[in-house]
Order: sequence, then C-alpha cells, then structure tokens
Amino acid sequence: MTYAGDRKEESTTAKILFALTGADHRTLKDGTRHPTGFWAEEFAAPYSALTAAGHESVVATPGGVAPTVDQVSLRPEMAGGDEKAARLTQVLAGADELRRPIGLTDVRLADYDAVYYPGGHLSHDANSGALLTAALGSGKPLAVVCHAPAALLATRDERGETPFAGYRVTGFTNDEENAVGLGPKAKWLLEPELGKLGVKFERGADWQPHTVVDRTLYTGQNPASAAPLAQEILKALK
Repeated sequence: MTYAGDRKEESTTAKILFALTGADHRTLKDGTRHPTGFWAEEFAAPYSALTAAGHESVVATPGGVAPTVDQVSLRPEMAGGDEKAARLTQVLAGADELRRPIGLTDVRLADYDAVYYPGGHLSHDANSGALLTAALGSGKPLAVVCHAPAALLATRDERGETPFAGYRVTGFTNDEENAVGLGPKAKWLLEPELGKLGVKFERGADWQPHTVVDRTLYTGQNPASAAPLAQEILKALK
C-alpha cells in the first residue's frame, strides 16, 4: 500500500470530499457508551492513494467538528502489525484536512469530483442524507465503506423510500460485527437494516477485501476493502 508522502505523481486534478462522522462514541442497547470514531485505515488508505495521484481532499463533518479516530484502529493487532500501525499514525498526523473540516451544511457538491464516506455512524443525520441523495443523482463517484452505508438510512423520504433502492451494496456484516463482540450489544446491525431499504446486500469472506460497484455507487465491506475501493475511485476519476 502506498501512503501519503511516498510519491507525488501529478498536480491536483480532482477534488474529493471525505464525509466523516463527528461522533466519538455509540450508545449500545443497554445504554452504555462505546468509544468509537472513524477507523484509521478507512481514511488513511484512500487519502494516501488519492493524494499520491495528485488529487485534493476536503473533510466534512456534522457541525464542522474535528473527527475522532477510533483508537482501537491504531492498535498493532488491529492495524496489521507495528509497522502498519505506525504508518497509519503518520498519515493521520500529516493529514491537516482532519483538523480543519468544513460542516456538512457548507458542502457545495458542485465543487467536488467524488464523495467518499470512510466508515462512521451517520444513520440519523439529515444533512448527510441530503448529500448522499444529491451525490447519487449527480452521477459523480460515490464511495462508502464498512459501517458508512448506515448513512444511507438517512436518505429515506417521508414515505420511507430511498433513491438507493435496487442498488447492489456491501458493508460490515453481521458475522464481522459478532466477531468483534458488538453484535449482541448493538441496538441494530447494519446488514439487516440496509435490507429494509430495498438494496441488494452482497458479502465476501469475513475480513477480506470485498468491493461492489453498481453504476456510480462504490461500496466496500470492511477496513481491508478501503484500499481496493480507493483504486476503484481512481479508475472512475480518469
């Protein structure tokens, strides 16, 4: 995997919006708070690939708050070893965009060539839902990975309908959620909730890279899918 700073191939040719959660915890069904945030690899791998290709990135969050990284994602046993954990930490430290995000309400979709959601929990954010709906309708590449497809739940209109109905998608599976111990504790799980939208959920092997491309919608199953998803975005931008 190539990380930001490893090489610079061309001058900036596209502008990518990274839409991140501003949450630092999720509330479990027993009412306890579980620390969370964005998953390091899901931001760092695409950010690095897009930066190395000469593209510009802008981070947006609800209210323009600086996003919190899930500290678990920086542990060597979760990141894939000490070296990779150190590289992820280095990328995040060098990504100034994370420290000066804009608010989702300040996003002008016309300013961007693609939109990317690196994980996170935005299932009830109306501004995010409006952005996703507009991005899908624009025909621009829209990429969503891991838990980020939960944001599609906010695209339902007053009739409960969504423009994403009928699309093939993937995301963090029930089995993967259970494997990390959060399945039984969560208020709801992503896989069945997406099914209620009328999307066609597809899954690969647990923890292995798996991406699904349907028209201009690009989805990835888990953190390992972030890097290959970035390559799909790069192909779409050519």
